[in-house]
Amino acid sequence: MSLADTTRRTVPFERLAPLALLVIAVLIYAGIALGTGQPQYLSFEGVVGVANRSIALGITAVGQTFVILLGSIDISVANLISASAVLASVIMNGNPMMVIPAIAACLVLGLVVGVANGLVIARLEVNPLIATLGMSLIVQGALSAFVSNFAGAVPDDFQWFAYGNIGPMPFSLLFYAVLILLAWVTLRFTKFGSDIYSVGGNADAARLAGIHTNRIIIRAHIVCSVLASIAGLYLASRLKSGAPWIGKDGVYDLESIAVTVIGGTILAGGRGGIWGTVAGVLIFSLIDAIFNLTGTDAFLKQVLRGVIIVAAVAFYAIRSKRIVA
Repeated sequence: MSLADTTRRTVPFERLAPLALLVIAVLIYAGIALGTGQPQYLSFEGVVGVANRSIALGITAVGQTFVILLGSIDISVANLISASAVLASVIMNGNPMMVIPAIAACLVLGLVVGVANGLVIARLEVNPLIATLGMSLIVQGALSAFVSNFAGAVPDDFQWFAYGNIGPMPFSLLFYAVLILLAWVTLRFTKFGSDIYSVGGNADAARLAGIHTNRIIIRAHIVCSVLASIAGLYLASRLKSGAPWIGKDGVYDLESIAVTVIGGTILAGGRGGIWGTVAGVLIFSLIDAIFNLTGTDAFLKQVLRGVIIVAAVAFYAIRSKRIVA
């Protein structure tokens, strides 16, 4: 069998693998809901509730997809989420007139962190894991120096971001859907998206082809950090305040990486995409819903999630080795 034949046989499977995992998760969820006598969780409201439960993770994972496609990574997002939530709630402090300045301040914070991460990784050639770990510690230290618990308050009007509805659909879910489409269009149809795949596939070849690789790395990290700040704004809206621990307690750094990889985006870069990440987020949301339906112990839940992550990543690793072979 020729290499071309092998590629045609394996590539479609790789692209459909996240969808297959999602279908399995949906079937298990539906089976348990019916088996435990809780069919209300299969209603429109129940399904929307499952999807709406992982908005913050989904927003963060979209940004994480951009940097992982480069072969980079960002573990500063959790503390940046906390910092953005606290910054927003402190600036608003219950005053509706301060909503716009607070949003602007959080976006600027995300921009600054993204530029700093990108510059350290691209210009100083520091390993992305170390660079973003350092930034995470800087943000955490600065945050802990000023607050230790809930700080400030967001006005009722801003809570519409998390709890408002447009018709039967939550506004936050519609916002997330629009964000997904924008990210997909960017990666699929723009030069920036094409350059991300080129740099992630082979940075040296991309550089020789005339692509400003450092600029692409910085821009991708800006996207990741700004989206983490938006996730912080969402959580501030949801909790009506900000706290220095909400990002870390939500494990948004590791889980955003996990759902991206489960969705088929490889850590080496160059392969994957937004729709796989969306599938990964939904899989995680369904796993949580399944555990809630079955009343699984919280500690066992974490163990099982870890096993699922390792199994999925190992599955993709084995498949990738077979393709190379």
